[in-house]
Amino acid sequence: MPMLRTALEESSPAADEIVLSDLIRTVIAAKRKIGVVALAAGAAAAIVAFLIPVQYTAETVILTPQQPQSSLSTMAQMAGIGAGGGLSAIGLLSGFGFHNPTDLYVGILQSRTITDALIKRFDLKRVYGSRDLYAARKRLVRRTSIRAGKNTLIHIRVDDRNPERAAQLAQAYVEELAKQNSTVALTEASQRRMFFEAQLAKEKDVLADAEIAMRNTQQTTGLVAPTGQAEALVRSLSQLHAEILTRQAQLSAMRLYVADDNPRLQAAKHELSSLQAELDRLEQGNHAKGSVEVPAGELPTAGLEYLRKYRDVKYHEALFEILSKQYEAARLDEARSSPAIQVIDKAIPPERKSWPPRTLFILGAMLTAALTAAFWNLRNRFIG
Repeated sequence: MPMLRTALEESSPAADEIVLSDLIRTVIAAKRKIGVVALAAGAAAAIVAFLIPVQYTAETVILTPQQPQSSLSTMAQMAGIGAGGGLSAIGLLSGFGFHNPTDLYVGILQSRTITDALIKRFDLKRVYGSRDLYAARKRLVRRTSIRAGKNTLIHIRVDDRNPERAAQLAQAYVEELAKQNSTVALTEASQRRMFFEAQLAKEKDVLADAEIAMRNTQQTTGLVAPTGQAEALVRSLSQLHAEILTRQAQLSAMRLYVADDNPRLQAAKHELSSLQAELDRLEQGNHAKGSVEVPAGELPTAGLEYLRKYRDVKYHEALFEILSKQYEAARLDEARSSPAIQVIDKAIPPERKSWPPRTLFILGAMLTAALTAAFWNLRNRFIG
């Protein structure tokens, strides 16, 4: 029973009040010593805080470029292609849109390409005192913060010892992003433009080959305009036949009243021979290369060869025209809807430093030192 009563007395509120009062009196009694320790710690923290290099933070805010709607239906109308037709590549390219452009542009801003461009542009290896590009890249990455908010705004913050350079670096991120945006295919229109540009270049070469083949065929066969040349050939043959019949009749009539050695009869015979030779040449004889006069016997074969080459040229001309319209539509669509980098807040040289927080350091050091000194006195008073 005496032990139980003693335990109850020790756990009573009166006993706790006495202990708390002792603690408070002990701390108050040592307030001068605690104050001296806190002031000394504050002075030491102030010296350290003023030795820490000052950092300035500049920030620029840009609006996330939005991906435009595609213009496939407009392109199909320009190319004269129906809703159910067209090149299969159009359907394949319609799925190239990006679903989250904010993350895409944040990734580009954090890319090594942009980082190295800024290091070279501002000579950051010398500024940071880095031995190589890798070390300078790590320093710049540590001093840069790029984050995207829920409001589709991208915040770019850069820390630097020089306030002007901090603002220039933050703004340079936007400029380098614009350069990358103009060279990297990010939109569906860019993808379509690149596809049709490659196809157009190939078709241009094929069309040139077809035109050369047609020219060679014209030079070999002598056909330039098959329909017109065939009509001219038929007309010439008819005229030659009529002329030959006329001369033969004249020659038969002359034999009735002139001798065989008569000059006029000999001249008429010579003319008839010339006309007959011309007729034979047009019907089946060989013709000179490049001559527009095609033998009648070779006209069907030469015409068929010519028509095949002509058909190839017309086919590739039509395909080239369609691809040209598709390419122009994609190029105009890309130029019209190319995502422009819109700056909401342009980076300006900060007026106040962002690091170190000297007042916070000093107050924190003083508070920590005061608590440590108070604990040390209480330990010596009640334990020691």
